[in-house]
Amino acid sequence: MTGLRLLLRKEIREQARTMRLLAVVAVFAFLGLLSPVFARYVREIVEAVGGGQFGGLIPEPTAGDAVAQFTKNIGQFGVLIAILVAMGSVAAEKERGTAAFLLSKPIGRGAFVTAKIVAIGTLLAAALGMGGVLCWIYTTILFEPLPALGFAGAVALMWLSLAAFAAVTFLASVVTRSALAAGGIGFGVFVATGILSALPTIGPFMPTSLWGAADAMALGGVPDGLAGPVLASLALILAALGLAWWSFRRQEL
Repeated sequence: MTGLRLLLRKEIREQARTMRLLAVVAVFAFLGLLSPVFARYVREIVEAVGGGQFGGLIPEPTAGDAVAQFTKNIGQFGVLIAILVAMGSVAAEKERGTAAFLLSKPIGRGAFVTAKIVAIGTLLAAALGMGGVLCWIYTTILFEPLPALGFAGAVALMWLSLAAFAAVTFLASVVTRSALAAGGIGFGVFVATGILSALPTIGPFMPTSLWGAADAMALGGVPDGLAGPVLASLALILAALGLAWWSFRRQEL
């Protein structure tokens, strides 16, 4: 693809220059650090605030609570960050006219879209990786060591769920000319997915099902029915990115 390497360097430099890279990594690192700490001390905090009235109501925390807190935070705040990162990736450039300027040079539209996709995926992977490392370290310190390979697999499942929502938002950023509209569509899909996940027929295939599987894998277990949500999420990502590429090639900038 013509200009892919040049555009990818541009995306990475822009992430660093606008502090987006630092901000996203910092948020995920905070979530990874906070989750085991909160799980470990929430019982003492509640009992202290309640003056001992709630003693015994909250069970003794375990490493599983730390993992569950981390996946819960990623499933809420992490998804919102993925939507924020993807929503202006193309729409903002079309609004400013920089997309038309770049494509007036010997740069292909496929390279333009691919560079955006790779940059978003890499940013989310780096940030989630940092958060996962901190969560694993502090869970080991405060509770017990978790299987490193299992926890790495859990982080990969979390990244796949974030990538699914980012891909849908990226598609919306391509087909609209407003970053706010793209973000609204991404958030709407997030809410709809949460509702659909409660349905017994299609719920197990939603990206949100990957969070429960990540909990089990992080603790060394082998989640049942993992292929369904993994394949469904991959299909959703490929379909969304394929439609984005197809749509962008036919747009008048």
